[in-house]
Amino acid sequence: MTLRSKRVCVLLLAVLATVVGTWAAAFPASFYRDFPSPGWGWVSALGPYNEHLVRDVGGLYLALAVLSVWTWRRPTFALLRVTGGAWLIFNAEHFLWHALHLSVFSTSHAIGILVALGVPLLLSILLLTPDRLSVTFQQARRK
Repeated sequence: MTLRSKRVCVLLLAVLATVVGTWAAAFPASFYRDFPSPGWGWVSALGPYNEHLVRDVGGLYLALAVLSVWTWRRPTFALLRVTGGAWLIFNAEHFLWHALHLSVFSTSHAIGILVALGVPLLLSILLLTPDRLSVTFQQARRK
C-alpha cells in the first residue's frame, strides 16, 4: 500500500473514533440506549447500563482518535504501523467478542454488527501491510 492509501485508512479510523468516542463519553445514556442509531439498541441488548464503562469506552475511542489524527497529520511508515497495531489489538478483540454474542440480535442486525466491526478491523490490518516504497527499496537492494 502507498502512504497516501494508508493515510486514508487512518483518517477513516480517526473519524469513526471521534464520532463513537464523543457520543459515548459525552452522552453515555444515549449511547447505551441508541447506538448506532435511535431505536437500534446494539449496546443495551447486551446487558445492564454502566455509565462508568460507557464513558471509559468513549475515552478509549477518543484516545485512538488522537493517535490516528496525529498519524494522519504527520505520517511515517513506522507511526502508521504503530497506529495499526493499536487499532488491531482493540478491533480484533472487539470483533471477536461481538461475533460470539450475536444471538440476541435479528439476522439483519447481526450482519450489520459484523460489517460495522469488520471494516475498522480491516482498516487496522491494512495499516500493517508492507508499504510499496519499502518493498521496492528492499527489492532494489537485493539486486
